[in-house]
Amino acid sequence: MKQTLLQEKYPIFVAEIGKDETDCRNIDDLVAYYQAKIAENPKVQFIGVFDHYAHTQKIGGPIVEGMTGAVDVIFCFGFAIPTPQMLAVRPRSIGIADMDDKFVISFMEAPMQPANEAMEAWTRGLRKAA
Repeated sequence: MKQTLLQEKYPIFVAEIGKDETDCRNIDDLVAYYQAKIAENPKVQFIGVFDHYAHTQKIGGPIVEGMTGAVDVIFCFGFAIPTPQMLAVRPRSIGIADMDDKFVISFMEAPMQPANEAMEAWTRGLRKAA
């Protein structure tokens, strides 16, 4: 997993996982995996799944070559609301892109370390044990 800046301003984490490196065969398997991880933590609330690929196709928007599916798993780690402005960085989402031979998993850095640690651990857990 690498940490980078998207468009030179959005801090994101990205993992490229070959389809031969995981037991997940498709996007639905990945969504079910993340839903199970979210359900394990009583402080995290699952919100929904947004099919970004279907939406972009519907409106005729451009889609990168080689992508066959893309969804966002949406959830919230909100342990507290210390300021009204905190709502601007919630909820969280994990993007899942199917790129034919691999999955690209990405998420924006959260303002609280426990959320980042959880999302990183969940994503690392997708790889088969060596």
